Amino acid sequence: MPYNPNYAASVFSLEVLEPSPVDDSLYENEKSYFPDEPAPDDQPPKLLSNSATLGFSGRGPAFYLTRIQKYSSYAFSVFAAAHITNTALIPLATRSIAASDTYLLLTRPYYQDFPFEPLLVIAPLVAHVGSGIALRIYRRRQTLKRYAGDSLTRSERRSVPWPKLTGTSALGYMATILVGGHAFANRILPLWVEGSSAGIGLEYVSHAFARHPALTFTGFSALVSVTVWHAIWGWAKWLNLNPASVVHGGTQGQLARKRRWYGINALAAAVTGLWLWGGLGVVGQGGPATGWVAKDYDALFKSIPYFGQYL
Repeated sequence: MPYNPNYAASVFSLEVLEPSPVDDSLYENEKSYFPDEPAPDDQPPKLLSNSATLGFSGRGPAFYLTRIQKYSSYAFSVFAAAHITNTALIPLATRSIAASDTYLLLTRPYYQDFPFEPLLVIAPLVAHVGSGIALRIYRRRQTLKRYAGDSLTRSERRSVPWPKLTGTSALGYMATILVGGHAFANRILPLWVEGSSAGIGLEYVSHAFARHPALTFTGFSALVSVTVWHAIWGWAKWLNLNPASVVHGGTQGQLARKRRWYGINALAAAVTGLWLWGGLGVVGQGGPATGWVAKDYDALFKSIPYFGQYL
C-alpha cells in the first residue's frame, strides 16, 4: 500500500485539549414530575418495642428458660460428680463399707450443709425441672396461638397436640421421680423421723440391699441408669455434640449422626456400668447392719408412708 503524506500531516496536526466536565442536562435541574408532598405537621410517634421498653434484648421467654435449664445443670453436675465418687469410685478403691463411709462422712458436709446443699442441689434441681416444664407449656401456648388463635373452646384446645417429647426429656421426667424417691429415703425420712440424717451412710444403703434386695436392686439400677443417660445426652446437647447438631446432610451427615449416637450411648453405658459396679458390686454386697443400728434402720423403713407396713 503506497504511503500517503496527507494522512501523516492530518494525524500530527491534531490539537490536544484539556478534559472538562460535561454540563448537566436541563431536566436534571428541573423539579420532579411528581411534586413532593409536604410533611404533615403532626407525625405519629415512633412505637418502641416491648423489649426496648423493658430493657431486654428482644429475645423471647424460650431463650431465657433454655438458659436457666442449661446453666442449672452445671451446678447439679458438680454434686453428681461428688456423689458418684463417694458411692461408687471410693467403694471400688477401698472394697470396704466402713472405709468408704469415712470418706463419705468427711466430704458430705460440703454438699449437705448450708449453703452448699441449697446452692448445689435444691435450687439447681428446682430451676432445671421448673424451667423445663415452663418451656414446654410456653411452646404449647405458642402453638395454640399460631395455628388456632385465642377463640378456641376447651375441647378444641385439647385436640391440639403438645410439643413432641424427646427421649432426653422423657428420661428427665423419669429421673425427677427416681431422684425424689432417693432423696426422700436417704435425706427427708431420717430428718422427719429422727430429726437428723447424720447417721445415714453407705451402711444404711447396704442394709437396705440386704433386707429388701428386689426392691432396692431394681430402684437403684433404674435410678442410676435413667439419671446417667439423661445427664450424658443433656450435656451432649449443651455442647452441640448430639446427632441433631449435625447440620450437613447426605451420606457424610448420616454417618456423623450415627457416630455421635453410638458414642453418646457408649459413654452413658460406661458411666452407668461404673456406678453400678461400685453400688451393686461393693455396697450392695456389704450385708446387713447389726445391733441397735440395724433396728434403727428397720424402724426407718417401717416409717415410710403407705409402703412401710409392707417392708
